[in-house]
Amino acid sequence: MTSPVLPEPTASLPAPPVAERRPITRSHHGDDFVDDYEWMRDKEDPATLAYLEAENAYTDAATAHLEPLRQQIFDEIKARTLETDLSVPTRHGAWWYYARTIEGQQYAIRCRCAVQDPDDWTPPVLDAGSEIPGEEILLDSNVEAEGHEFFSLGAFSISDDENFLAWSVDTQGDERYTIRIKDLRTGEILPDEITGASGGATWSAGGTHLFYTTVDDAWRPYRVWRHQVGTTGDDALVLEETDERYFIGVGRTHSERYLVIGLGSKITSEYRVLEADDPEGEFRVVLPRREGVEYSLEHAVIQGEDRFVILHNDGALNFELVTVPVDDPTDRTVVIPGSDTVRLEDVDVFARHLVVSFRSGALARVGTISIGPDGLGELSEIDFGEELFTSGVGANAEWDPPLIRVGVGSFVTPSSVYDFDPETRELILRKQAPVLGGYDPADYEQHRSWATADDGTLVPVSIVCRKDTPRDGTAPALLYGYGSYEASMDPGFSVMRLSLLDRGFVFAIAHVRGGGELGRHWYDDGKQLHKRNTFTDFVASARHLVAEGWTSADRLIAEGGSAGGLLMGAVANLAPDAFAGIVAAVPFVDALTTILDPSLPLTVIEWDEWGNPLDDPEVYAYMKSYTPYENVGAHDYPAILAVTSLHDTRVMYVEPAKWVARLRATATGDAPILLKTEMHAGHGGVSGRYASWKERAWELAWIIDVATRHAR
Repeated sequence: MTSPVLPEPTASLPAPPVAERRPITRSHHGDDFVDDYEWMRDKEDPATLAYLEAENAYTDAATAHLEPLRQQIFDEIKARTLETDLSVPTRHGAWWYYARTIEGQQYAIRCRCAVQDPDDWTPPVLDAGSEIPGEEILLDSNVEAEGHEFFSLGAFSISDDENFLAWSVDTQGDERYTIRIKDLRTGEILPDEITGASGGATWSAGGTHLFYTTVDDAWRPYRVWRHQVGTTGDDALVLEETDERYFIGVGRTHSERYLVIGLGSKITSEYRVLEADDPEGEFRVVLPRREGVEYSLEHAVIQGEDRFVILHNDGALNFELVTVPVDDPTDRTVVIPGSDTVRLEDVDVFARHLVVSFRSGALARVGTISIGPDGLGELSEIDFGEELFTSGVGANAEWDPPLIRVGVGSFVTPSSVYDFDPETRELILRKQAPVLGGYDPADYEQHRSWATADDGTLVPVSIVCRKDTPRDGTAPALLYGYGSYEASMDPGFSVMRLSLLDRGFVFAIAHVRGGGELGRHWYDDGKQLHKRNTFTDFVASARHLVAEGWTSADRLIAEGGSAGGLLMGAVANLAPDAFAGIVAAVPFVDALTTILDPSLPLTVIEWDEWGNPLDDPEVYAYMKSYTPYENVGAHDYPAILAVTSLHDTRVMYVEPAKWVARLRATATGDAPILLKTEMHAGHGGVSGRYASWKERAWELAWIIDVATRHAR
């Protein structure tokens, strides 16, 4: 374990930027709110970019003393990572598909090599540093990214005959992609070029057509299009969703028999299907949408009959798994009934098995159900042999494989790829993510603890640290949280986190309400008019860590991003004394302004999550009681670092910019408040693995500095 020795910030720091006040009054339901900084929403206003650049310059100056530590952490991440590496090959048809990374290159190269023995399902063991006989390079993202500050690969889709590749790229960070098609037999790039698409692309059977979606002005995927391969004319509009609450997407069943269009709001689903070999036919509705009913759909053949496998919450809060005849989807046969304690999350369908992803005891689990001559068997959970873990179904391209690819990891066990034999129940380890530099999981320990919330609810907290970390309150700690959209923050491994743990940090995740860790009720109890539970759960978790001796308030850093950034802003207002510092990444801190304006990207669809403050005065008053921007007060705030991206389309840069300006104008005390804006990135931050390592090293250095400052 190393203890950081850090220089103090220089005493000659420039004064922080002071944002111009241009007050406007926002009036709703008889309530007036004066907003001094809404003018920053205008990206074309030279003053906006000037302010962001000034904040960047101030942040650079305020953190310049951390450059040696940032470089040290980056070097540690790099030294622990096998830079030239290969993924475990996945079989599809006559080929094994895999990705390789090469030292010094930012992005992965996607490749394939031929299957040598059709009866051998053992993936080939490939040497990352050597030339692989018969290897075909399908797509080199490093070449695609040349000349661009940002690069993101969206679609990567192989036609059924494995002769064509459709892929898409975003070079702005705005999640609008350009789709291209490559003939893999000749290497020729076809003249087909589709611009302004969403990330995905789906082939019809026979590879004659490509289906994709586009977004509206609010960045909502709302149209499905059909493109005939080899043409450059207008594509055919297949379906347009006019309800602004609904997203639309297109894909295929794992059996490849059906094209599937999925439509969904936050609380309602609808699916339409079409035989994949009839791409110009009409899609038909399986189960029409009913407000509040969600379902997902797959295809199976059971006792010779084509059936849809449907996961739904119609009368089953934590979802029920059923099968229905393709021609009568109302005739349900229950496979797994609904449960109060087990949340069914997903089902992958194979020719001889259903693979069910479910959640129990705040852990993500996987189980199998056999499809045999007598129908379906019982659910049997895969035993991964750890008390605290996360697991999931891996890449399985084939419909009838003898082995099923799964993945598992924990705070202390690096991510591991297994092939599972459903007949023998054997787990065959194919690869564990290498951690260089002598990593020994026995040096670390993980725990599950339970904090008591204000209303008596027990909140799970997952904890990891080195075994030699003191339990007397002197250890620094980082507490992470999210708590929205039923998203679960599971205990997975992180190479980058080792740079904290080896410096004596405790790392913890607060599984607060609004997430999905304990089932649908856990989500429902942290949304809309119950949203404050998310924030008070997090504060309770922080105080629990202190009470249990894991850390102390002046050594504890909180971190969250996006909706988790809203959580950060809310707890900064609720309990500024509970933390030494707060990291808010692309934070949704001006939520009420956004949710009140249906013209802004992705606002209308959010009403099912937060409520509609535009029409409902109760929702308005409730949101205003917790939203970070409106509730900034004259408090001694902890040190705050807000990180955002200029081209983020999900949480716009203006939210943290306004928040920081208001904090500066209102907060008492002298804790630093910093804003860092990436000028060439989107919601996910910078692109490229080395760039992302540098970005995380930058953040970790700030976290270490703030958490250990009191001890220097």
